[in-house]
Amino acid sequence: MTSVRSAILKPGYGYVRVTNFRMNTHEEMQEHLEKLETDQHNLKGLVIDLRDNPGGLLDQAIKMSDFFLDQGIIVSIKGRQEETAKAYKAHPGIEERTYPIVVLINGGSASASEIVAGALQDHSRALILGTASFGKGSVQTVRPLKDGYGLKYTIARYYTPSGRSIQAKGIQPDIEVAHAMLETSSKKSSAFDRMLKEKDLQNSLESEETDELRTGEPSKTSRQKQQQQETEQLRQDAQVRRALDILVSYGVFNKVNGN
Repeated sequence: MTSVRSAILKPGYGYVRVTNFRMNTHEEMQEHLEKLETDQHNLKGLVIDLRDNPGGLLDQAIKMSDFFLDQGIIVSIKGRQEETAKAYKAHPGIEERTYPIVVLINGGSASASEIVAGALQDHSRALILGTASFGKGSVQTVRPLKDGYGLKYTIARYYTPSGRSIQAKGIQPDIEVAHAMLETSSKKSSAFDRMLKEKDLQNSLESEETDELRTGEPSKTSRQKQQQQETEQLRQDAQVRRALDILVSYGVFNKVNGN
């Protein structure tokens, strides 16, 4: 399964959707960033969508944050025992990414996605937009017991670079936009309609009806049409549209100020 998708919202402004943090998420993110950052697109701003992202692997969240940070703490772990304390730091990257970023979060953004949002927010690297995140800021471990049993228990808490605890508080957005309804002429659909379905998965089995009718691979034209439809849906998303307006405004003010 892929966990990263991307699109161009308008010339110069990219969109990256991260559904969860798997073993190769940072590699997928690198590929999509390189595609968006080509001379053809001349990236001026980026929207990172972490809505309904339940989290996943800690190291992937750290590596993703490191794409956009050159120094400082990304996240720290502190517990009652000193041996559980640890701080993860950013490193200077080969690619210089100075374009503005807006990160989208909501109540379904948890754990690893909160680490990314908190790190970029505390380092003033991104503006956070949406609603408060889930608030899963605790660290668990499993101690093996007899006969194949195990005891899972909490050993520490996650802290953002400024020392904020994520637990039960979540990440508070810089700009609150209460919902992400798609405003179309035909209907209004929730954010859940954007989530991956079985038919969207790579190499998934098709329905029997589709399988009977299919005579070959989808044409390049049909794939382009589907991508255009998905991008148009994104443009109708209230939170994505607000994020895009902010990025465009940032560029306009920079020109006014001579930057």
